[in-house]
Amino acid sequence: MPQLLIEFFSEEIPARMQKSAGEALENALRARLTEAGLAPASLRSFTGPRRLACVAEGIPDRQPDRTEEKKGPRHGAPAAAIEGFLRSAGLARIEDAEIQSDKKGDFYIARTIRAGRATRELVAEIIPAILANFPWPKSMRSGSEDFLWVRPLHGILCVFDGMAIPFTFGALTAGDETQGHRFHAPGPIRVTDFASYEEQLAQAHVVIDREARKSRILAQCHALCAGQDLALIEDAGLLEEVAGLAEWPIAVMGDMDPDFLELPAEVIATSMRTHQKFFAVETPSARKTDRPKLAPKFITIANIAASDGGTAIARGNQRVLTARLNDARFFRDTDRAEGLAAPKREAKLRALVFHEKLGSVHDKAERIAALAGELAFVCGADGELARQAGFLAKFDLVTEMVGEFPELQGNMGYHYALSEGLPAELAEAIADHYRPQGPRDGLPRHGLARAVALADKLDTLLGFWLIGEKPTGSGDPYALRRAALGVLRNLIEHDIAFDPGGDAILEAHIARYGPAAAGCDPAALLQALTGFFQDRLSVLLREEGCEADCVRAVLGGTGNGFLPARLRRKAMALQGFVASPEGRDVLALNRRALNILEAERRKEPGLELDPEGAIGWAQTAMDADRSLAEAIIGCRAELKASVAAEDFGRALKLLAGLRAPLDTFFADVMVNDPDPAFRRGRLGLLAALIGVSAPVGDLGLLAERG
Repeated sequence: MPQLLIEFFSEEIPARMQKSAGEALENALRARLTEAGLAPASLRSFTGPRRLACVAEGIPDRQPDRTEEKKGPRHGAPAAAIEGFLRSAGLARIEDAEIQSDKKGDFYIARTIRAGRATRELVAEIIPAILANFPWPKSMRSGSEDFLWVRPLHGILCVFDGMAIPFTFGALTAGDETQGHRFHAPGPIRVTDFASYEEQLAQAHVVIDREARKSRILAQCHALCAGQDLALIEDAGLLEEVAGLAEWPIAVMGDMDPDFLELPAEVIATSMRTHQKFFAVETPSARKTDRPKLAPKFITIANIAASDGGTAIARGNQRVLTARLNDARFFRDTDRAEGLAAPKREAKLRALVFHEKLGSVHDKAERIAALAGELAFVCGADGELARQAGFLAKFDLVTEMVGEFPELQGNMGYHYALSEGLPAELAEAIADHYRPQGPRDGLPRHGLARAVALADKLDTLLGFWLIGEKPTGSGDPYALRRAALGVLRNLIEHDIAFDPGGDAILEAHIARYGPAAAGCDPAALLQALTGFFQDRLSVLLREEGCEADCVRAVLGGTGNGFLPARLRRKAMALQGFVASPEGRDVLALNRRALNILEAERRKEPGLELDPEGAIGWAQTAMDADRSLAEAIIGCRAELKASVAAEDFGRALKLLAGLRAPLDTFFADVMVNDPDPAFRRGRLGLLAALIGVSAPVGDLGLLAERG
């Protein structure tokens, strides 16, 4: 079937907008073609610095014919009504209409076959509509254009089935021509289909596929490093950006003054990335820690194959980089002269508002210090050192360097702390206390850093819960979901036994918010925060492959507290158990007991049962009653001990051991006995049976397994 190729050719499109623009074009084109009855078999977009293109395969050359129905007046209506109906339906005589009946009587209906329109006609209407309503985050009007576009639009290519569709949009007329590279091949290129489009643009020094440009950049960078004992410091965000800046990317390596290597590696790499879009390189053989050992080199991505191999490009970029790094050196020296915790800097922290209801950043630093000191014992850290690290963690926010490069917060505190002779462990806690900042970010490296990181995130969560600023729907302006996941990852992956929503330390911490805590019910606040943590734990465990009902079951258990590491192990053990034959049997029997109890409670609203009394009653009842009661007593004691020892596998096997006495119970006795004492006693036994599994989880929340 025919192919549709479109391209919008303009001045440089901002790199950050290109990917979303390609997705928007795909979605809009697919929706409009499908609405017109021209659904494509496949559709793919291409984005670059000067072009936004899309190719749609498998489009019919015209719409299918459509049958339209028009309901007319009733049979026997006045002549005037009949004549009006004939005119509106396009019929010559009433005999051309059909007569249908409904509950109100007979009426006329006209059926008209509308021939499908040619695809070329429809595309000539669809593409201008897409152009006129394109969702650019920012757009502009250029010259005499009566439409908005992200940058001045210079050309529209629209080819269907090998031929141009020459519609007009503003002052532009669509055709079958595009442009090659601005410098290497600036002349027009005529295309007939996507294959010729891609091939001719490649010959004209344009790589249209974004992923291909990224692969090309990486390959060239690694090739430049090969054989020089150098390694590229890969940066996915920078790679994405430079792929949107060059149509014909050429990697060029330049030199940096080695004297600048006395600056922290993060400062150099950040200056390169932020200001110049350079990749940093390191000397792997010289690395002695987990921090890179930068080489006095950089790699820039040019958009031209220079005749001198890029020598002049490298030299010009070196001059600019030198100026930038001189600025960075000045910021660093100014910061060092003042000192990390200098009175002047402390005054700046007091003036820096964290939140109008939660005080200044200095207030937050004091709260972090106090909470970190209290959390140190669960993280295996020194309390006094944790308090010191917690207090200093935010001081680099008011340094000159972080003012210039906000992404260096934490890192500069680390370097300044080391330069002042503070313990390396304390400096690392300052660097790590923001971790993890995302699902793929690393965790704090040792107990001291974990205590400070937990204190920072828990203080933020408690504070915003206290003032009612909770996430709503997809809105989370203070990144509280990310903070909660950071807390959970720290606790789970380091196996820290701490309840992040209900520990007494946190209840006491609430008073440190001062006036914001007036009238607060700490227990209610922590209960609400625990619910939030449970939701985030559910998300985290499901991403690890744990089934949702297993997560709900362990969270619904009793006597566990909210210890995330423990709950994770329990959920994983439960998931493995219910997938086994004996696990499925336990679920089936548990479900049968629950169904009986639910049915009886429907018949007798307010039914109250005494599980412990029922166990005592069973000692003088029938053998099946007594056997089940004794099995429950034995299993309950051993299961609690197994759960306390976190031997969840054994606990679940103990539950499986209840199958035989329960089978006998159901086979030998009538639960809904005519004798009220026997009925109530046996229902109580079933309630006791369900209660046995509570320390493992609420098995009633588990879905049936096949």
